Amino acid sequence: MNLERDIVLALRTVYDPEIPVNVYDLGLIYEIRVNSDQTVYVKMTLTAPNCPLADELVAQVKEAVEDVPGVVSAEIDLVFEPVWDKSRLSEEAKLALGMDED
Repeated sequence: MNLERDIVLALRTVYDPEIPVNVYDLGLIYEIRVNSDQTVYVKMTLTAPNCPLADELVAQVKEAVEDVPGVVSAEIDLVFEPVWDKSRLSEEAKLALGMDED
């Protein structure tokens, strides 16, 4: 069982409420750490610090991670450094948003 892979798959089911792309492919997830006791630490950001649905999005990420079999609990750390920018988008996200390569 690859817990980190399963966590990434779960994160890909959580979508930004304003952009039709999941939080992982948007590049909002900065770090995933699976501890020896099966607790998980996720460092994430938002596309904009003043997102009115920030609390809801963080709660959805926490729920998605904690729903992964084998995960005991999840701690979500919302940070704004480094600042998110479009360079963090995956190729899938760029295609979904109709963005050409720079």
